[in-house]
Amino acid sequence: MEGTAPVTISTYLRYIQWPWALAFAIVLPVVTAWLVSWGIRARRTRLARLGTPSMIARLAPSITQQRTWSAALRAALATLLLGLALAGPRWGVEQTVVKQQGVDVVLALDASLSMLATDEKPNRLQAMKQEIDRLRDLSPGDRFALLAFAGRSYILTPLTVDNSALDLFLQNLDPSIVGQGGSSLASALRQATNLLALNKSQGDKAIILMSDGEGFDNPGEALAEARRAREMGFTIVTVGFGTPEGSTIPIVENRVVTQKRDESGNIVVTHYDPALLKSIADEGKGTFIDARTRDKAGKIRAALNNLHANPRSVVSGENLGIQFQWFVLAALLLLTLDTFLQTRRRRRGAVAAAATTATMLLLTASCRPAERDKPAIALYDTGTSLLLRDSLVPAIPPLTRASDSKDPEVRHHARFNLGLDYLTEGLRPKKDSAQAPLDSALYRYKQILEVAVADSDARWNYELALRRNTGGGGGGGGKSQTPSPSPAPSQNQSPAPKPVPGMTPQQAEAVLNAAEDKETDVQGKRQKKNVPTPPRGKDW
Repeated sequence: MEGTAPVTISTYLRYIQWPWALAFAIVLPVVTAWLVSWGIRARRTRLARLGTPSMIARLAPSITQQRTWSAALRAALATLLLGLALAGPRWGVEQTVVKQQGVDVVLALDASLSMLATDEKPNRLQAMKQEIDRLRDLSPGDRFALLAFAGRSYILTPLTVDNSALDLFLQNLDPSIVGQGGSSLASALRQATNLLALNKSQGDKAIILMSDGEGFDNPGEALAEARRAREMGFTIVTVGFGTPEGSTIPIVENRVVTQKRDESGNIVVTHYDPALLKSIADEGKGTFIDARTRDKAGKIRAALNNLHANPRSVVSGENLGIQFQWFVLAALLLLTLDTFLQTRRRRRGAVAAAATTATMLLLTASCRPAERDKPAIALYDTGTSLLLRDSLVPAIPPLTRASDSKDPEVRHHARFNLGLDYLTEGLRPKKDSAQAPLDSALYRYKQILEVAVADSDARWNYELALRRNTGGGGGGGGKSQTPSPSPAPSQNQSPAPKPVPGMTPQQAEAVLNAAEDKETDVQGKRQKKNVPTPPRGKDW
């Protein structure tokens, strides 16, 4: 049940690469037809001076018998086809697939209170985020996972190349995400190792631990986890932040900025401690990057360059494919036909006509449309009518069967409407049962986008389902948000907003930007609520 947008001139101009060249497709046929007509009349006038019409008919039958209007029409039609080819007609989908190589990297980020110290400007946490952004710019082919830790570790996102998701979680990274005070480097290494162990892709893998080194857990546990990561073949890179002189920790209490104090009421001064970070790197046979290093991202990239990268294909762009060759071919065939018509004899004309007829029959036979899947069409119509009547659950079986049809058109529309059914269920205000329908909607729209990347309606609904489905963030389990191949339908949901038909690209951009800002705010609030009570003792 796709939205119907009003048809405008711009709707058709998207199928032309150079719209300005359409002027040639209009002007050239008119000029060509006039020139051909003028030329034929001029030759007849010159021949008329040589003798009587009957004598001229015997001397030059090809000119006297030639019809001015038919010759001009063929020439104009051929020129029209060449003008259209010059404008660059395009349809279908053309993807640009780029072969890249990269490694899988888990970024274990210190999100304890001590990272708010201002001995690095503006503070240690912001300096760490800046280095991460530079590292990502230097590593376009790598996949990153984000893991925040303080007194415990917390997976923000599994391995992904989705830069928008990484930006979202990095923007909201602060000490309130983890909620448990302290700095446990051992738990961060343990969870990072487990996350990489679950990934079965080829190529080397790395753990990048970024911290001020002020850990309050048992150093032996951290070293044991570093040894375990090394034995599993993972590279460890530790990166320090802060200064040995240290700094106080500014915090906000009752909207007033104060300094962090310990249980005795003394102001806490946090110091950069490279000893544990260096020991972890040495135990893991990895690389230690000191806090005083200027270009930390460059040093990390240099360490990752020594690893064996995993080749992967990345779709860098897609658009409508250029199809000018068909118009050029048609124009050439028309000009060839015109040449034979002007020079043929009667017998050769009969042979040429037979050959042309046989060619057209072959082309017609080869272009015969494929047989339609009528049972699947009936199932699609049944499911769509139920969906229109808001009978969401009864619409699922017929649409599901139609989505497996061998007819590509029926399969495409059935998957779209089936995804819309699940999306409508998932957006209804039933939080406990919204997860499964949204997963199912994501699965169906992903099926569409894998075949028709340029389908803007499917991309819109996929984005809507993805934003609602991932609104809660990671959760420490490291589980992927990829929907199940056999999604389970959910019931008892209310209607969901559908894509606005006729929306311009500018309006769509504004809506997506507003949604992204809102999602960022919601993500931050969800990550910061329900914070457990910090333990007694050193909680920074």
